Amino acid sequence: MRLALFEPDIPQNCGALIRLGACLNVPVDIIEPCGFPLGDRGLKRAGMDYLELAMLTRHPSWEDFRAGLRGSRLVLLTTKAGTPFPAFRFEPDDILMLGRESAGVPGHVHQAADARIVIPMHPPARSLNVAMAGAMVLSEALRQTAGFPSPAAAP
Repeated sequence: MRLALFEPDIPQNCGALIRLGACLNVPVDIIEPCGFPLGDRGLKRAGMDYLELAMLTRHPSWEDFRAGLRGSRLVLLTTKAGTPFPAFRFEPDDILMLGRESAGVPGHVHQAADARIVIPMHPPARSLNVAMAGAMVLSEALRQTAGFPSPAAAP
């Protein structure tokens, strides 16, 4: 399981998702360009000391990221999908992709996804914060695939 962030706009959300990946032992791919300098203070503040624990891969472009997929399914979280994420069958090698906070992903990226899933919401709500959405869906994907890390022994 991996998280992929497509051209993230907001450093705090990016940092929160990197921290999520670090805590759950899930690699994070960042597809550039970002809407902020990747070393931005907001990113460091949101990721805290977890940035050092994260398995982070930066890709200079969509094309570079796409070239490295090799057999993994690309599962796009989007408001333009018909399959609710709890009904989707995740696989251990899935890559969960989150779009830009401001615009999602462009059409060619949407079309390249192997699957598209949505978080069901009460109308008229449109979308959740991208970090919140990533945490919700990653949690379900890890639950289905028995991918959560083993709990550490209490001190």
